[in-house]
Amino acid sequence: MSKSMSFEEASLHYHKAKGEFDTNGKTATLLTKPCNTQEELSMAYSPGVAYPCLEIQKDSDKAYEYTNKGNLVAVVSDGTAVLGLGDIGHLAGKPVMEGKGVLFKSFANVDAVDIELNTKDTEEIIKIVAAMADSFGGINLEDISAPRCFEIESRLKEICNVPVFHDDQHGTAVITTAGLMNVLEMSGKKAEDLKVVVIGAGAAGIACGNMYKALGVKNITMLDSKGVIHSGRDDLNKYKQQFAFDTADRTLEDAMKGADMVLGLSKADLITPEMVQSMSDTHPIIFACANPNPEILPDVAKEARRDVIIGTGRSDYANQVNNVLGFPQIFRGALDVRATKITEQMKLAAARALAALAKEEVPAHVKAAHNREDMHFGPDYIIPSPFDRRVLVYVASAVAQAAIEDGVARVKGFDMDAYRVKLQRLADHLDGKI
Repeated sequence: MSKSMSFEEASLHYHKAKGEFDTNGKTATLLTKPCNTQEELSMAYSPGVAYPCLEIQKDSDKAYEYTNKGNLVAVVSDGTAVLGLGDIGHLAGKPVMEGKGVLFKSFANVDAVDIELNTKDTEEIIKIVAAMADSFGGINLEDISAPRCFEIESRLKEICNVPVFHDDQHGTAVITTAGLMNVLEMSGKKAEDLKVVVIGAGAAGIACGNMYKALGVKNITMLDSKGVIHSGRDDLNKYKQQFAFDTADRTLEDAMKGADMVLGLSKADLITPEMVQSMSDTHPIIFACANPNPEILPDVAKEARRDVIIGTGRSDYANQVNNVLGFPQIFRGALDVRATKITEQMKLAAARALAALAKEEVPAHVKAAHNREDMHFGPDYIIPSPFDRRVLVYVASAVAQAAIEDGVARVKGFDMDAYRVKLQRLADHLDGKI
């Protein structure tokens, strides 16, 4: 980045071709087999390509052996809920979907193809994705607005024979659940005794609430743009209704009193220092995930309460809630056992793996990447760093094991010990060590 450029200018420059034979954008096709001789050409295409075609015709699972299906994910979006930009259209969302492909490849060596759909019709999206799903090892739904995203994912999970995963929902849920697990350990609190507040009842908020329930949390107060979701409201869709209960709380200020955890998935500066001070007596936790500016800045929260544990979606603060800790590695594990779906236990296994890794000694190169020497398990390190390549080993193996235990893995006789060794070699490869 040139010092004379603004960040906006540098970002636009980054996305353009740099050399004569470079292409615009962030992704391209990488060939894995040579095609430099007549013999190689005849095997890559006609007539030799007929042989794997016929093998797949006899047994569709052979597609995993003779094509890239087993390492290929479709990133599918309609552009209705892109980052903090909202409904900007399918084509305007393409740079984000390409970026998702970059993260898949960089962090788990998973190939991804971005597919932007010029339709917002729920039934049409389901029909299109279902029709093409067999060409891929998995489907990553991205930036599809709520509540449509719930119906789309739910229906596709039933129809498709490959994993369907809406990262906007489950990625955030996995990462924040990992952080919550570690705070519970540090504080000695129990999940069933917590009061949790979720600000935002969109895709991520609903999924996080459901995952916290799976962890054992019973008391969840959720808020949407109209305030607390309570049993007296008659304007709730079926996804919000599952979080409605009888309460006198109506505002965020009401809800945060005595709260053990607050998850922010809304907009900047909603949480005040006074609200932080009103939280539970010990180890209150705040995940302020609004982008680009959180519901409260960590410095402001810590000035209000020295014992607060806070994470944000930003990389310039400790405890970054970054979905790159989840979706690439979750798909890596699911693809490698040829899973037919991603189950709740697979997602919880990913969260437990992240929680466990945060307790391990942090490598020197990870500390250097953050320019922090004080990185160790504690209030300022409850979630691993995205730069710790062990995330791949921990999460992918945990997800693969859970898939096998849940009976959704196609691969039989899977050697988990050998798989962990393979993952470590892949992690070293991605880190440039081999």
